[in-house]
Amino acid sequence: MTAPIRENLSGLDLRAEIERLRKERNAVILAHYYQKPEIQDLADFVGDSLELSRKAAETDADVIAFCGVKFMAETAKILSPEKIVILPDMDAGCSLEDSCPPEQFKRFREKHPDHIALTYINCSAAVKALSDIIVTSSSAETIISQIPESQPIIFGPDRHLGGYLNRKFGREMLLWPGVCIVHEAFSETELIKLKAQHPGAPVAAHPECPAHIVDHADYVGSTSGILQFAKTFPGDTLIVATEPHIIHQMELALPEKTFIGAPGADGNCNCNICPYMALNTMEKLYIALRDLKPQIEMEEGLRLAARKSLDRMLEMASGTVGKGDLGTR
Repeated sequence: MTAPIRENLSGLDLRAEIERLRKERNAVILAHYYQKPEIQDLADFVGDSLELSRKAAETDADVIAFCGVKFMAETAKILSPEKIVILPDMDAGCSLEDSCPPEQFKRFREKHPDHIALTYINCSAAVKALSDIIVTSSSAETIISQIPESQPIIFGPDRHLGGYLNRKFGREMLLWPGVCIVHEAFSETELIKLKAQHPGAPVAAHPECPAHIVDHADYVGSTSGILQFAKTFPGDTLIVATEPHIIHQMELALPEKTFIGAPGADGNCNCNICPYMALNTMEKLYIALRDLKPQIEMEEGLRLAARKSLDRMLEMASGTVGKGDLGTR
């Protein structure tokens, strides 16, 4: 467990200190769309996980400060082994990664030797190393469309994304039973009520949502795709079924429009805020940049094995990264 912050940082201008350390460390700061607005606002890049790692790899930075979750920072290290990669809170994990321990995934693969493994990027480096092709919510359709229907596929760890793809392509991929606790929390009953309160407002949903939420969506796509849809839909109100911190970017880009987060079970709970993403704070980012820890460390053999499955994805669908190509239903 990461030790709690015990220093007295009161009176410290955290934003100014982070700016100073960014220059001093020659650091690039990355923020996922699900980070708090104050972290998004100071980041060099805001985006989806793989998109951010690729942008960081293109910079001449010595340090990558990844404000996201652990598997995202691992991906940055896989693509930029020469850079120091820090994560403000090493306890910032992911329910999908937790649902798929490498040793269990390895045994599962061994039981199905005729299957190839398409694995969602929300997994550990060790699971990436056990996979054939990594997919993102932006690239999954493009990749599956290139795989013959006769080829059996294991899809993990997100059964909702896998189920969505099975329905859309008429496939029968074997699904690992993991879920995202954030997207699992949306309530169909409350969503129907919200749609009735805002007649004509479209719904944009992430494919990590269960089928009973996706079935109400006018657009299904990655966080980048949902943001792009927000910029192009013709109305003035959009209901958003993904982690609600993406709405910050929508409001910055389109202040004249109204964006409403899809509700949780009781209609107004905060259960759809990612508790892992919320572990990153300005205080922890400052300390991580100051001390250059916690750092992501990775054995080179593991890094290279994980890199193979990522490279395969980029060979098959490099143009989709950050594009959100799952599209409209």
